[in-house]
Amino acid sequence: MDFLLSIWDLIVHLDKHLAVLIQNYGIWVYVILFAIIFCETGLVVTPFLPGDSLLFIAGTLAAVGSTPGNVLDVNVMVVLLIIGAILGDALNYRIGAWVGPKFFRDNNARFLKKEHLDRAHAFYEKWGGAAIIMARFTPILRTYVPFVAGMSRMTYGKFALYNIAGGAVWVASLTYLGYFFGNIPWVKANQGFIVIGIIVISVLPVFVVALNERFHNKNAKN
Repeated sequence: MDFLLSIWDLIVHLDKHLAVLIQNYGIWVYVILFAIIFCETGLVVTPFLPGDSLLFIAGTLAAVGSTPGNVLDVNVMVVLLIIGAILGDALNYRIGAWVGPKFFRDNNARFLKKEHLDRAHAFYEKWGGAAIIMARFTPILRTYVPFVAGMSRMTYGKFALYNIAGGAVWVASLTYLGYFFGNIPWVKANQGFIVIGIIVISVLPVFVVALNERFHNKNAKN
């Protein structure tokens, strides 16, 4: 329960926590932001780290250049975090590519059959580009999609192309959105709710697809 409350406090007051980091660590906050984005996209065990909301709030703080101790330059930050996001997905792909053959070695396994891996490979060769870009804007999926792409042995050249495009669009769009609109008085006064709204909007497509799939399966049985 304490862990959940800590996560909730981090989400709702992310602007205050990030402002404290800027005051305490100065220019090293670039390294902290880079590490968070890199770990969220690159390590399968850290899907709970803030991504969308962090980019938006970082953009809003970069816009307040006159604040004492504020060292954030939005353009420098965008470039660094794009690199972090791209490297994170690339690492996640490599981990998946290394883990996949070990998990699917036994074709007689009950759940992890090689035919499942072959189907995943066919899916990613056909739709992987769209999945990689769309997953950038969806928490949790953002962490697991490149991992599964690696497990399924998606052609790396194709993966790299969409990884770069998706990482650039994701980081730039949310950071600059915060930079240009985050300090509008109403938005600034309700940043906690804005952050929650960003998260809800991000995960909404997943629920829509899941409900749609359940609806079609129910109709198919009838």
